[in-house]
Amino acid sequence: MSGPLLDRLEAERVHEQRRAARALLRRPLLGPTEDEFPLVRRHADVLRAWFEVNTGWRLIVDPELARLEKVPADPGDGTRPLLDGQKRPFSRRRYVLLCLALAVLSRSEAQVTLGVLADEVLLQAADPDLAATGVEFSLQTAEERRDLAAVARTLLEMGVVRRVSGDEETFVRATGDVLYDVDRRVLASLLAAERGPSTVPATDPGERLEALIAAPPPLTEEARTRAVRHRLTRRLLDDPVLLHTDLDAEEAAYLTSQRTALCRRIEEFTGLVAEVRAEGIAMVDPADELTDLRMPEDGTGGHVALLVAELLTARDPEPVSLDGLRRHVHRLAQENRPNWRKGSADPGAEIALVADAVDRLAALRLVRVVPGAVSALPPLHRYALRGPVPPPPAPPEEP
Repeated sequence: MSGPLLDRLEAERVHEQRRAARALLRRPLLGPTEDEFPLVRRHADVLRAWFEVNTGWRLIVDPELARLEKVPADPGDGTRPLLDGQKRPFSRRRYVLLCLALAVLSRSEAQVTLGVLADEVLLQAADPDLAATGVEFSLQTAEERRDLAAVARTLLEMGVVRRVSGDEETFVRATGDVLYDVDRRVLASLLAAERGPSTVPATDPGERLEALIAAPPPLTEEARTRAVRHRLTRRLLDDPVLLHTDLDAEEAAYLTSQRTALCRRIEEFTGLVAEVRAEGIAMVDPADELTDLRMPEDGTGGHVALLVAELLTARDPEPVSLDGLRRHVHRLAQENRPNWRKGSADPGAEIALVADAVDRLAALRLVRVVPGAVSALPPLHRYALRGPVPPPPAPPEEP
């Protein structure tokens, strides 16, 4: 084959691998109906090796499933919750119902109705240990049925179940039921952990989560270096920005010496572009496919977030109290009443507007939240309001 043809074939191979890698980062569990699933299967060996070497994440690929077992760099990060179909964060009760539903499905028949699932979840929710945590579930209200329906739709999206007949909304209205097929292959692949939950003796949720995903401690210098590389690569792939102030001494030393190579490997494999600043590194997606939260964004919530960012950067480095932010947003709501969504200027509406803005900015690693106050992190200053820049002076006229 001629040189140009070989070059085109190589470019196509790289393009396919990149598409497959991005698909797994965007959706770590892919079924055979997904567009990129054939590409993941075709390039499984290369993908598996890259993720293992650079992140420590396992990739499982078979004819029915591709599962990238992503493990977060910070298991205590609560800024990116599971969202329902209306992009609303899951409540504590919905998380509990999701776990109970998965436990029920692991012992169910090949087909199950939402009504039967609800009855079994109800039995599980009556456990005294669970009731002692304050989680209540009785299926007596439409709100509780709506919570279970949201869990069912999440299971549908994950591929754990497939709808055979019916609709979840009829279950919410108590006028009908839904029949599902259960995909045990997908169900068995959901848990990404280093050990089984039953082997973890800790009872504190944070400690249990840490123990579930904790890898064996590195025993050699090479293993310690590999563990640092895994942590940094995970954060660059998953987090909006990697701040130098969040690194320990070992991580900072590795990044100082290996930053160029680390960023180049990610850029070549995923198509993300490293934006390196004095305060840290952000991997930017020019195609805007791997972005789950945008800044700036259209709508009232996006506008409020920008205006809150303006205030925080103006007050930096002093934090701003949540009460101060609410008063500020209340005034802004009166000024922007014609343009913001209905009800934004009502008394008390500023509480939810500020909470949404702060959650958005925290998820993007733009602010630090402490009890009762918020302060700007360095990347937030790109959204600061600056005065007009005067044009350069004109050169003197020649005599």
